[in-house]
Amino acid sequence: MASLYLNSLLPLPPSHPQKLIEPSSSSPSSLMSTSNGNEVSLKPIVINGDPPTFVSAPARRIVAVGDLHGDLGKARDALQMAGVLSSDGRDQWIGQDSVLVQVGDILDRGDDEIAILSLLRSLDGQAKANGGAVFQVNGNHETMNVEGDFRYVDARAFDECTDFLDYLEDYAQDWDKAFTNWIFESRQWKEDRRNSQTYWDQWNVVKRQKGVIARSILFRPGGRLACELARHGVILRVNNWIFCHGGLLPHHVAYGVERINREVSTWMRSPTNYEDSPQMPFIATRGYDSVVWSRLYSRETSELEDYQIEQVNKILHDTLEAVGAKAMVVGHTPQLSGVNCEYGCSIWRVDVGMSSGVLDSRPEVLEIRGDKARVIRSNRDRLHELQVADYI
Repeated sequence: MASLYLNSLLPLPPSHPQKLIEPSSSSPSSLMSTSNGNEVSLKPIVINGDPPTFVSAPARRIVAVGDLHGDLGKARDALQMAGVLSSDGRDQWIGQDSVLVQVGDILDRGDDEIAILSLLRSLDGQAKANGGAVFQVNGNHETMNVEGDFRYVDARAFDECTDFLDYLEDYAQDWDKAFTNWIFESRQWKEDRRNSQTYWDQWNVVKRQKGVIARSILFRPGGRLACELARHGVILRVNNWIFCHGGLLPHHVAYGVERINREVSTWMRSPTNYEDSPQMPFIATRGYDSVVWSRLYSRETSELEDYQIEQVNKILHDTLEAVGAKAMVVGHTPQLSGVNCEYGCSIWRVDVGMSSGVLDSRPEVLEIRGDKARVIRSNRDRLHELQVADYI
């Protein structure tokens, strides 16, 4: 079973240095009203683990967004629906002190993957200035690309990698500035490439090879984008909510949540051309066994026997108890019915297949306030509440 500190939500283990995200004292978002009308400052967001694993975000509104798969337009739609992204085309954070969590699979099946990664990094900086934060969880498609598995890469995504490598030369060694600014410059690069294309480009084998090489350079272990992904874990707990791409099981918790995040991050950061380079961590990625929740819950409950339902419910209960959480939020498996929950809303499924490379569905997001959650979806460009669930 897991170490004892996982059974208590806070305080977090003192073995890791704390990183504080202080609300700006001059920002109205750093204040909250009390029952008697007085305003008091919000407590700072406290982050433990490298990459972030345990987060205390007192009194913050949390928004969870599912799989994006390289569709920048749908990503923007989802973030605007969530109330954290401006709709004026300037990609500005308007979420004040909100916390945004994206649950993985930004890569593959679309052609604006790096642009989405850049957008989230840009928004994170803006959010921190307002007492909020942006977190990402790596999904199986992130680990697949670092492993060199490009089966699901869109042909135009290889072009984005080629353009991005050329673009980096203009910034010399200033990676943070270059990466953050890509979201503001990628559209022009994309238009320039489209305007210069000819009919014969689709048959240009050398061009295709150049794109594969560019992607390999960026995403291989130790590559610039692999190191960027390594800044994020595969499991994240914010307050008493667990966020992961496919799911979490008791043996993951027993192995160590921080340990899993650290090992995957180390593997992503470490060049593979050394004999002592770490191997791809099996427990978190190779077997993809953490997708069990998404696979199981994608079936109708009526198809399961009573003893199976009871068994699954116990596993879920044991997992949440071990990690000190009340509910789990997962992506990975597109939900034809939209964002939904199961087992007393102990598990929420937020992948709606919004990418044009998947189901091209309308975006939906999950909003969490304390122990209450609601689904926000568009209905002819108007937002409405779909479901509200109270937790005891």
